[in-house]
Order: sequence, then C-alpha cells, then structure tokens
Amino acid sequence: MVHEIVIGGVSIDVLFKDIKNVHLSVYPPTGRVRVSAPVHMTIESIRLFAAAKIGWIRRHQGNVRSQARESPREYIERESHRVWGNRYLLRIREAARAEVALGHHTLELSVPKGSNADDRRRIVDEWYRAELRERAGPLLDKWAKQLGVSFSGFTIQRMKTKWGSSSPDRHMVRLNLELAKFPPGCLDYVALHEIAHFVVPNHNERFRSILDSNMPGWRNTRDLLNEGPLAEID
Repeated sequence: MVHEIVIGGVSIDVLFKDIKNVHLSVYPPTGRVRVSAPVHMTIESIRLFAAAKIGWIRRHQGNVRSQARESPREYIERESHRVWGNRYLLRIREAARAEVALGHHTLELSVPKGSNADDRRRIVDEWYRAELRERAGPLLDKWAKQLGVSFSGFTIQRMKTKWGSSSPDRHMVRLNLELAKFPPGCLDYVALHEIAHFVVPNHNERFRSILDSNMPGWRNTRDLLNEGPLAEID
C-alpha cells in the first residue's frame, strides 16, 4: 500500500518494503517523488528524513522537469526518429508486407495501403522491440556470467519512470523499450545495473563498487541516459 505525505508543498509517495535502508527517488518525466522505507519505520521518521532532503528533492525535480522532451511522433514522411543514438529520417512506402529497414541516414518503413499513424507506430515499435531484444540478450548473459548469478530471461515494455527493473527471486529483468533509441552503451549500463541487483538489492556502497569495478565510466553513461530526450508517453 502506498501512503502520501506532503513536505514543503512537495507530494511524496511512501512505500513500505522488506528492506534494511530507506531510499529516496525522483522519477521522470514529472518529478514524482517516492520514498521506499523499511516496514518498521514510522511515518514521522519518514517525514523527518524527507524534510532533511527537501532541497535535494527540489533540485532533482527541477532537473527532471527541464529535461528535453520529444514531441509526439506522427509517423510521416521525413520525420526524425532516433535509433541507437543516431537520427534517421523516416521514409514511407506502400508494400504488401509491413517491415522496417535501417539505411545510412533513413529509417525505411514499408506499410500496407491505407495504414494510419497508429498502424505505423505499432510496426516501428515492434521493430524497436526486436532490435532491443537482439542486443539485450547477449549483454544480460555476459553480466550474469561476469557476476556469477543465475539469469533466466527478460521482458521489454514501455515504462514511464525506469529504464529497467529486476526480479532477483525469479532471475528476470525488465527493460524499457525506449533504450533502443539511445547509444548502445546505455543499454550495456542498464543491463549491468539490473544484473548487479541480483547480487545487491539496493544502491548501497557495495552495489556501486560492483558497477565501478565492471564499468568504471558508468556514471557518465547514466548521465547521458538520464539527460537525453524523453519520449512523450501517455
């Protein structure tokens, strides 16, 4: 059950979990704030914790809300689309079978006659999904072997507030479809981040040391990912 508290005019969701330490997060695209707290922690203690962090919260909300946004895609001729960190112009042609192909500077979309924007979006999204699945599998396997953990598989979906999540008990990872629009190094970082949670469930010093030893430049990659343009997700 999620509780809500208000500190200095800032609404904060509070979620009690079976964890040892309290965690504070500010999520894009709206700057939503969440505190994950141990089940034994009182609401009053959480209020005091959040009040002490209110300056940090407001700074991060400002950063999140000022982050660049992509205007909604219309899937029309010569519209710009991102694939693995690069921009491509959409080229559309009628064909009996729907398919997507990546050219040097173009994203070639073949669609049946009479297709509309929703049809085109679904076709392109499925292509993004296939691209992400092809690249993500080997990366997740690599990091699972590197960290000596068991990994069963992963799913892909649109997520508003996370680039990925993990379920160590089920040995599963979930990835945000939007990752296919960012440079491949961002996917590699998210893969390591989520597999590292199989070893350490939170973001403590031990967790960060795992990232440091396996990907020394992970902070730069994280910043590139979090500062990049976000899609407008309904």
